[in-house]
Parts: sequence; structure tokens; C-alpha cells
Amino acid sequence: MEKGNLIEFRLQGERRLAVLDRPEGKKNWVVVDEQGQTRTLSPKQMSYCLDGQSYQPSDLGTFQSEVSTYLDPSSLEVAWELLSEDGESVAPPDLALLLFSDSTPPQCYAAHRLLSEDKIYFKQKGDRYEPRPATQVAELKHQLEAEAQRQQAWDSFLARVQEALTGTAVDWEGADRPHLEALERYATLGDEAPGRTAAQDVLSALDRPLTPQGAFAVLVDLGLWSPHENLFLRRTQIPTHFSSKVLDVAQRCLTNCPPDTEANRLDLTHLKVYTIDDASTQEIDDGLSLEFVEGDRQRLWVHIADPTRWLTPGDELDLEARRRCTTVYLPTGMTPMLPPELATGPMSLNSGQTCCALSFSIILHADGSVEEFSIHPSLVKPTYRLTYDDVDEMLELGVQAEPELIAIADWAKTRHRWRQSQGSIFIDMPESAIKVKDNEVTIQVLDNSASRQLVAEMMILAGEVAARYAQEHNLAIPFRHQSQPELPPDEELMQLPAGPVRACAIRKCMPRSEMSVFPNRHASLGLDTYTQVTSPIRRYTDLLTHFQLKAHLRGDTQPFSSEQVQQLMMSVMVSAKEAVLVERQTCRYWAIEYLRRHGDETWQALMLRWIRPDDNLGSLLLEEIGIEFVWRFPRPMELGERFQVRVTHADPREDNIQFQEVVAHPAQV
Repeated sequence: MEKGNLIEFRLQGERRLAVLDRPEGKKNWVVVDEQGQTRTLSPKQMSYCLDGQSYQPSDLGTFQSEVSTYLDPSSLEVAWELLSEDGESVAPPDLALLLFSDSTPPQCYAAHRLLSEDKIYFKQKGDRYEPRPATQVAELKHQLEAEAQRQQAWDSFLARVQEALTGTAVDWEGADRPHLEALERYATLGDEAPGRTAAQDVLSALDRPLTPQGAFAVLVDLGLWSPHENLFLRRTQIPTHFSSKVLDVAQRCLTNCPPDTEANRLDLTHLKVYTIDDASTQEIDDGLSLEFVEGDRQRLWVHIADPTRWLTPGDELDLEARRRCTTVYLPTGMTPMLPPELATGPMSLNSGQTCCALSFSIILHADGSVEEFSIHPSLVKPTYRLTYDDVDEMLELGVQAEPELIAIADWAKTRHRWRQSQGSIFIDMPESAIKVKDNEVTIQVLDNSASRQLVAEMMILAGEVAARYAQEHNLAIPFRHQSQPELPPDEELMQLPAGPVRACAIRKCMPRSEMSVFPNRHASLGLDTYTQVTSPIRRYTDLLTHFQLKAHLRGDTQPFSSEQVQQLMMSVMVSAKEAVLVERQTCRYWAIEYLRRHGDETWQALMLRWIRPDDNLGSLLLEEIGIEFVWRFPRPMELGERFQVRVTHADPREDNIQFQEVVAHPAQV
């Protein structure tokens, strides 16, 4: 290298040209670029050197302009085709002569640029470049084309995102889904989300925070998510949509009714059948009748919807119901266990229609214990579709035209007293129904009215009868049981204020109910054996019990062995716990949102229980909406003390709510 030689070096990855000015030490050189700036470089920092001609820094601009006329990457393909036949390597001067028929310094440097920037045709080996094999060139071309297509798709996606962010309706393409799904996973699962880097790439391109909250905000801004998107549900494995295959099977059931396995259903269409539910209930799975029989006796009938009329063990609908295990009820709506076309259609006990049912015939002793019972696949024709309010009004007025309903209510009271005599434990805590419709949140405290007690007692009665039948005939079904709780002494309980405080103290002592293929006592119900059988459209364990009962009633082999029932129960219990958790979390979210929207209101609160008395941490009950919250009380309080609070902060997304006690004016006191 000599003074005046033109050299190439890299500055932060960018190509730069300079002229050698003078040596610096034994090996380094001081160079001057076209701006007249000097820097010291070692030979290793110089990526190319043009010797044989002397330049001035002022010549560099003209030199680069001349070089640019030769920088046509497509010309490399011609050179590669000529050189690859013999596998001959090439240096920049050789390539310049081949491509441009000359090897002037600008042409040599242009050849160097073409070769060093090439990613397809040549690979560097020392100071020379070898042509790549044809197969490798083809593969590299394919990779670059694919990358170009990916880049084009990425740019198109970002363009659609920007358009959607302005409020314009956008038709998303199939290639957009991976990017949108990455955002959804990141917003849902946070840093544990698989492929979170893909989501952060989108956020970075949009100049948004690289956080799950940033992803959530983008999805809301795009109109893909609601501001109240249910992340609790998204974090679970609970399916929210039925596959097209399952929907096709359901449609075939509707248009081409499968044969009924029960050739001799008991015709009970002459009975008056009452179905009693909330007004919003669509899956009607139970109805009640009373029949006056000889000797002034009365026969109770509990009719349960028979979805097994439309499916068989192991078929597509049964497997889908197993996977879902339960209908999930949320304030914003329900996620059904079975396709709604069937669940609310032929599977339900719809008024005025002849419906398939599993009917429990029961005669009680005067004290409320079961005298005799039988179970029958049946046909019923529900007469009345009643709400709880309807029944409460009818019972209060003592409507003489409905003596059956009055008699059923009397038997329900008798049954309740009998279960109390057997040690049942009744916990009367407020229960709320939270509904969200058209972004309006309503909360209703459900009264433990006569109609609700009536239905509850009849369902418990059917559960006892089903369990007794299974126990007597050694059938494997999901029996439910609960061990005896260790309650505080009566003297201690009586010192607590009656109502929610006392009920809360009892509830705290109650063990969880469990399932087993072996019958055992259910302590809180006061029954020696019990199973759930009255919601086969909504709970898979109830459906499983129907399969087993109906097979035995037909004289067929049980479709599920004891081991299979045990395995199904274990699987269902895991899914059911997940569903219950989602229901609780979602209800709490909307309860906090309701209170946020009513931030100016004052609420009547009741001190329920202490959690950590030393820290003043306890539980309060907002009586108007029947919902409990944990709160650090600002002062000592007595259990059962009533006071007023106002919400000072509510953030449902962060599950955070804070209260402040409202102290009444002395004059009001």
C-alpha cells in the first residue's frame, strides 16, 4: 500500500472509501475520507485496496458516481453461468474484464462490490470467489424468494393494521393470523406465551409498549377484542366454539332422527308437567309432576331431560361433551356442553312438545323419607313453562287451579324437614346473578324463595333415588359424598350474629364434596347416598349416570366399567374445577366493573369474618349486591357490624378494589 491508494473500510457496518495519507507506526495508516476527516486504520480494518493509481480525497465523489453505473447484480448470473462450467474462481479484476471488457479502477471496485455483496452465485475463498454449485444456487434463490414473500406479507399486514387502527373495516388475510394469534397469546399469557418475540415484533413495528398490556391494547384498538375480553377463559382449555364436524353431526340428528334405543318408553303425556327455571334459561332439563293415586296417596314425578336419546357412548357428541364436561355460565353468556341446536331443541323439556325423559316415580312416607320409587325412560309433554317468580306468586296466592303444584311445594317442605332430622346442614349465604347485556351490568341478589327451595328439594330427591337404585343394583356411577364437618360447638355458633355471619362460620368448616364409584354419606345433604342426575344437558357426570341407569333398565350391559367411570370422573373433575374457577373469576371481574361504574354510590356493608385479625384483614359483604370482598379494615369492628363504604379505586383487569368507610354525620347518627 502506498500514499494515494484508494481503500474501502467499514464504519458501523457501512461501506466507506478513503485515501491513504501516511503511515502510522509499523502497520497502520492514516486515511482521509471525502469529507476530509482523518482516522487511523490497521490493514485488518481495510476490506479492499485499489493500488496502481493515486487519488485525492476530493476525487472520491466522482469515483463513486462512476462505480454506480456498473453495479448491476443481475450481471453476476451471466458471469456465474460462464464460470461454473469449469468451476473456475475469479478475482475482482478478472470479473471486471469478463463483465465490462476492461479493468479500470472503478470497474474493479464495482466487481469487488458485486462479489462481496452477492449471496447467491459466488462464495469467497481468500482473495478470490468460487462459483457455487447449481443446486446450491437454486436453493439460495428459493430462500431469497421466500424471504421476499415473507417481507411483502409482513409489509401488507402492517399496512392493514394501520388501516384498521384508523377505524376502517379490514378483510384480514390468512397470512395475518399467525401475527394476530401471537398478539393474542402474549396478551393472554404474558411472558409465558410461546412465540412472544413474534408479538413483540408487531408491537415494535407499531411503536407500542412491548408488554402484554400493549398487546391487549392493540387488539382492542383493532376491534378484534372487547375492552372486557375474558382473559380468564382464554387462559384455559375450555373450547368456546364447536367444530364443523360436531355441528354437522348435530344437524344430522335434527334432520334424520336416530332410532330410539328405548322401545318401551312409559307414556306420561297425560301428566301435568311444570318446568321451573329462570326466565333466561334455555336448556330446560327438569320438570315436576304430581299424580294422585289410590288410597289418597300422592306420587311425585321428577322428569329429567334425556339427551342420551340423541347420542351414544363414544360417538362424536359424547366425546365432545366429555371434552367440555360442563356448560360454563358467565355473566356475558354461556358456553354449552352440547351443541345449542340440540341442547335447547329436542333435548330440552320444551313446553307443549312431546319430549323424551328419564322419569323418577317417588312415593314418600309422611315424614318425607322415601317409601318406594322406580325409574322409567318416558315420554312427557310439559304443560307450563314457569319462572321462579311465577311459582312464588302462585304459592303465595294458593292458586286452587293448581293443586299439584301446591302439593309438590308441601312435599318439598316435608323433605327439607326430614333431611334436617338426618343431619343436613343448610348454609343460607346470599347468592347473586350477574348479567352483562349490551355492555350494561346488572346484579340481582337471588332470594332463597319457596320456588327455589321447591326445585332444589326435588332435584336432591331425584339424586337420592338414582343413587339408591345404582347402589341396590351394583352400578358404577359417579356417587357424590361429603365427609362430616367439624363444626364449632353450638354455644359458640349461637354467640355469632344470625344470618350471613353465622352461615359464613359454618361454610368455612365445610369440606369439599367428592366423587367416587362407591356410595357414601353426603353430610351437608343429610343423605346416606347421593348422585347428581338432574342436569345431563349441562354436566357430563349426570350424562354418564344416565347412560348407566338406562342400560340397566333395558337389561343391557353397562356401557362403562367401574374403571372407566373412575377415569372419566378424574378427567371431568379437573375440567370442572377449571370451569368453576373461570366462572368465579369472571363474576368477580364484572362485580368490580359494576362497582367502578357506580363509584359515586354508598354501599351497605356487613363485617363477615376475620382472616388475619392482627392485620385487621377480614371479609365484608356488600348486602345490596350480595358479594364478598377481602378488605383491610381501618378500625376494630365486631362481627356482624354494619357500616357504609364507598369505592375509592376499582380496576377489574388488575383484580383490585379499594374501599373507604363513610362516616355518618353526627346529626344522622
